Amino acid sequence: MKQIRGWRIGVAIGCLAAAIGLAACDSKNISELEEGVSTEADVRARFGQPENIWDGAGGARVFEYNRQPAGQKNYMITIGTDGKMSALRQVLTPENFAKVHPGMMMEDLRKMLGKPAKVTPYALRRETEWEWRWVQPPNSPMVFTATLDDDQRVVRSGSSPDRGTEAP
Repeated sequence: MKQIRGWRIGVAIGCLAAAIGLAACDSKNISELEEGVSTEADVRARFGQPENIWDGAGGARVFEYNRQPAGQKNYMITIGTDGKMSALRQVLTPENFAKVHPGMMMEDLRKMLGKPAKVTPYALRRETEWEWRWVQPPNSPMVFTATLDDDQRVVRSGSSPDRGTEAP
């Protein structure tokens, strides 16, 4: 039992160190990019291959850079038709969560918030929960959950404190 608890603590410490390192790298990379000036090549050089590329307005492309499950942010970086970065947004925010509504399609949810940290199907209820880890300003770890039905539409959503990797 002690060996299992020690392993859990080691994993938790490793995840925390990775998240802190990732946050530091992201901050540095973001500071090196400038809207309207930085190119797609600049974005890829600093962030790597995007998790997904979405079609944006007016022919733009939106690059998804997921920081789940270890991190608490997801970035959407818009590349305009001129090949330059026109926007860089951290999308796990109370403002975006407020836009999630019953009936919203799964693809629209994914495009807005990025890949979730965790997906849990509940076969008997015929629902699936998607969870994103985020930080409520100034520094409260939270989890936003959207529940989808069999038609892949949101039925309910909300936030709660992030209990992290606490032992049962």
